[in-house]
Amino acid sequence: MKAVIQRTAYCRVTVDGRETGSIQKGLLVLLGVSDNDTEKELDYLAEKIIGLRIFEDEQGKMNLSLADVGGELMVVSQFTLYGDCRKGRRPSFIGAGKPEHANAMYEKFIQKAQQLNVAKVAHGEFGADMKVELLNDGPVTLILDTDEIMPKK
Repeated sequence: MKAVIQRTAYCRVTVDGRETGSIQKGLLVLLGVSDNDTEKELDYLAEKIIGLRIFEDEQGKMNLSLADVGGELMVVSQFTLYGDCRKGRRPSFIGAGKPEHANAMYEKFIQKAQQLNVAKVAHGEFGADMKVELLNDGPVTLILDTDEIMPKK
Protein backbone atom coordinates (compact mmCIF):
# COMPACT_ATOMS: atom_id res chain seq x y z
CA MET A 1 0.00 0.00 0.00
CA LYS A 2 1.23 3.46 -0.84
CA ALA A 3 0.12 6.85 0.43
CA VAL A 4 0.99 10.44 -0.32
CA ILE A 5 0.07 12.56 2.70
CA GLN A 6 -0.34 16.32 2.53
CA ARG A 7 -0.99 18.54 5.52
CA THR A 8 -3.83 20.84 4.52
CA ALA A 9 -5.55 24.02 5.65
CA TYR A 10 -8.55 22.77 3.66
CA CYS A 11 -9.39 20.20 1.00
CA ARG A 12 -12.42 19.36 -1.08
CA VAL A 13 -13.18 16.75 -3.71
CA THR A 14 -15.72 17.07 -6.49
CA VAL A 15 -17.00 14.64 -9.13
CA ASP A 16 -18.89 16.13 -12.08
CA GLY A 17 -19.26 19.40 -10.17
CA ARG A 18 -20.78 17.64 -7.12
CA GLU A 19 -18.83 17.81 -3.85
CA THR A 20 -18.19 14.35 -2.40
CA GLY A 21 -16.39 15.59 0.69
CA SER A 22 -14.49 18.42 2.29
CA ILE A 23 -12.30 18.99 5.32
CA GLN A 24 -10.68 21.88 7.11
CA LYS A 25 -7.30 21.58 8.92
CA GLY A 26 -6.01 18.05 8.52
CA LEU A 27 -4.52 15.59 6.10
CA LEU A 28 -5.20 14.59 2.52
CA VAL A 29 -4.28 10.95 1.92
CA LEU A 30 -3.88 9.78 -1.67
CA LEU A 31 -4.13 6.00 -1.26
CA GLY A 32 -2.84 3.36 -3.66
CA VAL A 33 -3.53 -0.36 -3.22
CA SER A 34 -1.81 -3.39 -4.74
CA ASP A 35 -3.22 -6.91 -5.01
CA ASN A 36 -0.73 -8.05 -2.35
CA ASP A 37 -2.09 -5.66 0.29
CA THR A 38 -4.03 -7.11 3.21
CA GLU A 39 -5.75 -5.72 6.28
CA LYS A 40 -2.38 -6.00 8.04
CA GLU A 41 -0.89 -3.34 5.73
CA LEU A 42 -4.09 -1.32 5.89
CA ASP A 43 -4.17 -1.22 9.72
CA TYR A 44 -0.47 -0.40 9.94
CA LEU A 45 -0.71 2.43 7.40
CA ALA A 46 -3.86 3.99 8.88
CA GLU A 47 -2.40 3.98 12.38
CA LYS A 48 0.93 5.34 11.11
CA ILE A 49 -0.69 8.21 9.20
CA ILE A 50 -3.00 9.27 12.01
CA GLY A 51 -0.15 9.07 14.52
CA LEU A 52 2.36 11.06 12.46
CA ARG A 53 3.55 14.06 14.45
CA ILE A 54 3.50 16.62 11.63
CA PHE A 55 1.42 19.43 13.13
CA GLU A 56 3.05 22.29 14.97
CA ASP A 57 2.99 22.66 18.75
CA GLU A 58 3.11 25.96 20.69
CA GLN A 59 6.82 26.34 19.86
CA GLY A 60 6.24 25.88 16.12
CA LYS A 61 7.85 22.42 16.15
CA MET A 62 6.20 19.53 14.28
CA ASN A 63 5.30 17.54 17.36
CA LEU A 64 1.53 16.89 17.24
CA SER A 65 -0.56 14.25 15.49
CA LEU A 66 -3.85 14.59 13.63
CA ALA A 67 -5.72 13.40 16.73
CA ASP A 68 -3.79 15.86 18.95
CA VAL A 69 -4.97 18.85 16.91
CA GLY A 70 -8.51 17.58 16.28
CA GLY A 71 -7.70 17.45 12.57
CA GLU A 72 -9.78 16.02 9.77
CA LEU A 73 -8.90 13.43 7.13
CA MET A 74 -9.63 13.27 3.41
CA VAL A 75 -9.03 9.90 1.71
CA VAL A 76 -8.80 9.72 -2.09
CA SER A 77 -8.15 6.55 -4.09
CA GLN A 78 -5.09 6.92 -6.33
CA PHE A 79 -4.11 3.90 -8.43
CA THR A 80 -1.51 5.99 -10.27
CA LEU A 81 0.76 5.74 -7.21
CA TYR A 82 1.60 2.33 -8.65
CA GLY A 83 2.61 3.82 -12.00
CA ASP A 84 5.93 2.38 -13.14
CA CYS A 85 7.83 4.91 -15.28
CA ARG A 86 11.14 3.06 -15.55
CA LYS A 87 10.62 1.97 -19.15
CA GLY A 88 9.49 4.24 -21.97
CA ARG A 89 7.31 7.29 -21.53
CA ARG A 90 3.94 5.71 -20.82
CA PRO A 91 3.53 4.50 -17.22
CA SER A 92 2.59 0.89 -16.60
CA PHE A 93 -0.05 0.36 -13.91
CA ILE A 94 0.33 -3.40 -13.66
CA GLY A 95 1.29 -3.06 -9.98
CA ALA A 96 -2.01 -1.41 -9.05
CA GLY A 97 -4.63 -3.59 -7.41
CA LYS A 98 -7.59 -4.90 -9.35
CA PRO A 99 -10.59 -2.59 -8.86
CA GLU A 100 -12.63 -5.01 -6.74
CA HIS A 101 -9.79 -5.56 -4.26
CA ALA A 102 -8.60 -1.94 -4.30
CA ASN A 103 -12.12 -0.59 -3.69
CA ALA A 104 -12.70 -2.99 -0.79
CA MET A 105 -9.38 -1.97 0.80
CA TYR A 106 -10.14 1.73 0.21
CA GLU A 107 -13.51 1.37 1.96
CA LYS A 108 -11.90 -0.53 4.85
CA PHE A 109 -9.22 2.17 5.16
CA ILE A 110 -11.95 4.80 5.54
CA GLN A 111 -13.69 2.66 8.19
CA LYS A 112 -10.41 2.11 10.05
CA ALA A 113 -9.70 5.85 10.07
CA GLN A 114 -13.16 6.50 11.50
CA GLN A 115 -12.30 4.16 14.39
CA LEU A 116 -9.02 5.96 15.18
CA ASN A 117 -10.10 9.16 16.93
CA VAL A 118 -10.25 11.38 13.86
CA ALA A 119 -12.61 14.37 14.13
CA LYS A 120 -13.98 13.89 10.59
CA VAL A 121 -13.22 11.46 7.75
CA ALA A 122 -14.26 12.53 4.26
CA HIS A 123 -13.47 10.83 0.97
CA GLY A 124 -13.59 10.91 -2.76
CA GLU A 125 -15.39 8.44 -5.02
CA PHE A 126 -13.53 5.30 -6.00
CA GLY A 127 -12.83 5.07 -9.73
CA ALA A 128 -14.30 8.48 -10.53
CA ASP A 129 -12.66 11.38 -12.36
CA MET A 130 -12.15 13.56 -9.28
CA LYS A 131 -11.06 17.14 -8.89
CA VAL A 132 -9.07 17.62 -5.68
CA GLU A 133 -8.67 21.15 -4.39
CA LEU A 134 -6.44 21.84 -1.38
CA LEU A 135 -4.26 24.35 0.31
CA ASN A 136 -1.09 22.49 1.31
CA ASP A 137 -0.08 23.79 4.74
CA GLY A 138 3.68 24.16 5.08
CA PRO A 139 3.98 22.72 2.53
CA VAL A 140 4.21 19.33 4.22
CA THR A 141 4.07 16.28 1.95
CA LEU A 142 5.18 12.74 2.87
CA ILE A 143 5.24 9.47 0.95
CA LEU A 144 4.68 6.16 2.73
CA ASP A 145 5.00 2.68 1.22
CA THR A 146 4.21 -0.32 3.43
CA ASP A 147 6.79 -2.37 1.51
CA GLU A 148 9.42 0.03 2.87
CA ILE A 149 8.16 1.06 6.31
CA MET A 150 6.52 -2.04 7.80
CA PRO A 151 8.65 -4.16 10.08
CA LYS A 152 9.92 -7.28 8.30
CA LYS A 153 9.44 -10.64 9.98
